Amino acid sequence: MEQKYTKKTFLLEVIGIIIGIIFLVPFYFVLINSVKGFAEILIDAAAWPKEFLFANYAKVWDIINFPRAFWNSLIITVVSNIGLVVITSMAAWKMVRTPGRFSKILFIFIVAAMVIPFQTVMIPLMKLGGTLNLTNSIPGLIIMYFGFGVPLSLFLYHGFVKTVPIEIEEAARIDGCSQFGVFWRVVFPLLKPITVTVVILNTLWIWNDFLLPLLVLQDAELRTIPLATSSFFAQYTKQWDMGLAALMLGITPVIIFFLFLQKHIIKGIASGSIK
Repeated sequence: MEQKYTKKTFLLEVIGIIIGIIFLVPFYFVLINSVKGFAEILIDAAAWPKEFLFANYAKVWDIINFPRAFWNSLIITVVSNIGLVVITSMAAWKMVRTPGRFSKILFIFIVAAMVIPFQTVMIPLMKLGGTLNLTNSIPGLIIMYFGFGVPLSLFLYHGFVKTVPIEIEEAARIDGCSQFGVFWRVVFPLLKPITVTVVILNTLWIWNDFLLPLLVLQDAELRTIPLATSSFFAQYTKQWDMGLAALMLGITPVIIFFLFLQKHIIKGIASGSIK
């Protein structure tokens, strides 16, 4: 039955468009001012550029050594995501499939860590990291991301694993599949919707994180994109033209990432709803 286009539908579309425009306003300011001169930004940050200074991007590329910063951010984000997906998906599956007091208590303790502010563990973390030689090291930073990322990822996987019928796993075991085979060949493919969600949330967090890399990484060669961008915003000097161009370079890979994953996100939602 064909649905009629009503005034209510029109009103909802208008509201949606307005909300979308509001969310795009910060992006407009960053994009427009990234191709302006410093003086022009101070005169009117909302105005259209009188002259597009794309040379800002070329200068920023060289000043912060963007390829190196991009590579550092990419390695940290990708390896952290892979580790978190592998660790938390297997842990959540094992907890759900072996119900008991120990599994319940362990799950509660791990998830409870989400409510602990990072600032309360910052100093002990740095002391422990120094003792274990994890500071000023990209592998050390990745290990710390494993620790801080496990609670939320485990919580998401734990709830989704409960929706996977255990009969499928029993059938796989009858066919001679090992425990690891059951998980990787049968269970893990069914976790694709929540895996996409976990990867998106962790990518947003790790790629844009500033405080933890600031504490852990001291060498300029190890800087991530947020750390490299922060060099344009000192206590007494703020190079808005260079800084905003650097911000655009930093967020462009994330935008491309979401555009690339868009169809997978839609497929994941659809398959999850059908299941």
